Amino acid sequence: MAEAAALTEIERKVLDFMVQYLRANTYQPSIREIGERFGIKSTKTVSEHLQSLAEKGFLERDPSRSRGVRILGVDLAPETISVPCYSTLPEDGKGFQGGEADLHLSVDRRLAGRQGAVFVRAAADDLAVLGVHEGDFVLVEPAQVDDVVDGAVVVARVGSGSWFHRMSRNGVGIRLESLRPGGETTMVEDTSRLHLLGCVTGFYRRMDEGPAVVNLTQH
Repeated sequence: MAEAAALTEIERKVLDFMVQYLRANTYQPSIREIGERFGIKSTKTVSEHLQSLAEKGFLERDPSRSRGVRILGVDLAPETISVPCYSTLPEDGKGFQGGEADLHLSVDRRLAGRQGAVFVRAAADDLAVLGVHEGDFVLVEPAQVDDVVDGAVVVARVGSGSWFHRMSRNGVGIRLESLRPGGETTMVEDTSRLHLLGCVTGFYRRMDEGPAVVNLTQH
């Protein structure tokens, strides 16, 4: 199968949509349905995207059938689950919206954790003090404040945005320690007002995309 880097942005989105559609319906979307999903009025344009995906080794096409497309190199076994992946944390702090995911990653159900889990691509300083590098896939699972253990890394809304924090309790309320260099610590006395988007439970890294530099600075 061709490398994902060979795909254009729209080709990647079309392929991702086809995988999600197939998982949900057990058959492929039609050319018209793909066009409606991405606001493409011309069925010819959609067909050209599919042909390009076929030429790059991601699909096999059967022109004699309306849904004659077979996706190559994708494990659709029931043991795997499709997890939405976002390039950034939600800026408004309201939460992750499934329809806005940049892509989906298929992983073993045992690694995906709770239903509603998402991946977030780490920015350069998000979790550097923990050895997480820019571009790593950080797994965030839904969590309730009472279920989070002290010292866990969470995604919480502070001010106008969402950030990674180390969470702990001090008898007065919740202490959120920013993990970004120079970040501030926030105290939340009324825990009912804490908007917790999830708890970080792991991350995934490609080891062949350049040298890794581990930040060993204590925080």
